Amino acid sequence: MAAYVKQSTPIMKETNQKNTNKPLLIKGLKRLALALPLLVLTTYIFTFGFLNKEVLPLYIFMILGILAMAATIYLLFHGIKLIMKAIF
Repeated sequence: MAAYVKQSTPIMKETNQKNTNKPLLIKGLKRLALALPLLVLTTYIFTFGFLNKEVLPLYIFMILGILAMAATIYLLFHGIKLIMKAIF
């Protein structure tokens, strides 16, 4: 009589895991590092544009603040997207 031996399955299956793409991770972190000061600066510029509505040049600051806010939001999301792509 042959004894039946059940083969144990490994707890963790070996998969082809990708390593972290370090250059892409660094690129994403640089984008986030650039977006952080812009986040503070754009809110200041936008608030400065609302201080005195009677003077025409301050409208230029408001428009620049809105454009810089859009660029900041783009940098934040693009940096997070690059980091996620580098990790996963």
